[in-house]
Amino acid sequence: MRARIQSIIDAFSSGTDVPFEVRFPDGERFRSGNGEAVFTLVFKTRGAVFDTVTRGYMGLIESYFDQTVDLIGDFNAAVAAGMAGKLDRSLNPLIKFENRLHEMRFSNRTIAQAKANARAHYGLGEAFYRLWLDDPYKMYTCAYWKEGTRTLEEAQQNKIDHVCRKIGLTANDRYIDIGCGFGGFMFRAWEKLGACGVGLNTTTEQVTWLREEIGRRALGDKLSVREADFREVDRQYDKVVSIGVLEHAGRDQLAEVVKAHADFLKPGGLGMLHYIGHVGEHETELFIRKHVFPGGWIPSLSTCIAEMERCGLEIVDIENLRRHYALTLDAWTERFERRWDEIHALDPKRFDERFRRIWRMYLVGCAEMFRSPAGYTHLFQIVYSKGNITKNNYPMSRAFIYA
Repeated sequence: MRARIQSIIDAFSSGTDVPFEVRFPDGERFRSGNGEAVFTLVFKTRGAVFDTVTRGYMGLIESYFDQTVDLIGDFNAAVAAGMAGKLDRSLNPLIKFENRLHEMRFSNRTIAQAKANARAHYGLGEAFYRLWLDDPYKMYTCAYWKEGTRTLEEAQQNKIDHVCRKIGLTANDRYIDIGCGFGGFMFRAWEKLGACGVGLNTTTEQVTWLREEIGRRALGDKLSVREADFREVDRQYDKVVSIGVLEHAGRDQLAEVVKAHADFLKPGGLGMLHYIGHVGEHETELFIRKHVFPGGWIPSLSTCIAEMERCGLEIVDIENLRRHYALTLDAWTERFERRWDEIHALDPKRFDERFRRIWRMYLVGCAEMFRSPAGYTHLFQIVYSKGNITKNNYPMSRAFIYA
C-alpha cells in the first residue's frame, strides 16, 4: 500500500516544482520542495487512503467529494500538478472496467436516455446558470478572447459574432441552432443581424425557459425553439450552427449526429461545428462522465472529419480555440466560487458541499486540461459546406472574418 501511495506522491512531485505537503490519518507527513506548501493534501481517514491506493486518481478525487480528503491552499496548482504528472491518465483496470460499464449504461442509443443524460446537467435551472455565466446571453461554451477583451461578457459576444461572420449569417438566412441552450446565440444574431432562426434543444427545463423568454421579448415571429433530439431532422436550413453539442453524441452515435447536421443543411449551405475534440484517439475519462456529463464522449478531430466527409460535407476552415477555453473556465470558476452562497441558497439539498466540490473539480480541472502544454484535448471550430463552395458563396480568403 505504501508503494502505491508513494507513486501518487511522485506523480504530483514530477508535475510541479512548487512545494506541497501530504498528511496521513496517522499523523505522518510528506513534504516536497522547499518553502511553505502551496497546497496540502489531507487524508482524513484510512478508507480514503485505501480508495486512493486501489482506484488511483478516481479514488482520490471521489474521497475529496466525500470530504474524507481535503485540499488546502492553491487548488489550481494541485490539479495542474496532478495532470502534469499524468495522474489522470489511469491504466487502472478497475477504472477502465468502470468506464466501459458506465458507457454501456448511459449510452445515447435511445432518445429517452439521451434526453435524461442532457437533463442531468443542463436541467439544473436558469437561476443556477445565471449566477456564473455571462449576462445576458448565458453562453455555456468556449468564449473568444481576442486581443483587448476584458470581460466574460465581451468574450462571449465576440464568440457569437465570430461564428456569425464565419458562416456569413445575414437577415436573409433561416438557420437552426442545434443545442441552443438559453438562446444566447439566437438573441444576439437577431439583435446584430436581424437573423431569424430555430433553436433545437432536448432539455425540457431550458426549452420552457427559452419559450417564455422569446414571448417576453415579443419575438415569437422571429425566433422559436423545438424540443427534440439532435437526430430528429424536420427540414433543411440555409445555415446550421452547432456550438458545444457533438461532445454529447456518444461514441456509437457520432455518425448519426454528424449525419443529422448534414441533413439539416440545404445544398450549398454553410454550417459551424464548434466542439471539444481530442488530437488522436483517446478514451473519455471516467470522472467527467460519471459526475458531470453522463453519456458524454470526446471524439478525435480525425474521426469527426471522416464522418463529415461521409455525409458529403466539405471542410472549409478549422480553428483551434483551446487556449480560449482555459480563460473561459477561469472566469466561470471565479464567478462560481464568488457566488457559491447564492447558488447554495437556491436549493440547499441539491447544491450542497458535495456538489460544490464536484463542480469545483470539473471547472478547475477542465481549465488546467485546456491549459496544459502536454494536453490532447482541444476546442475546434469547423466551418463546413454541403457540397463544394464556390467564389460566389464564400470569400476567397479569411480576411473577412477579422475585418
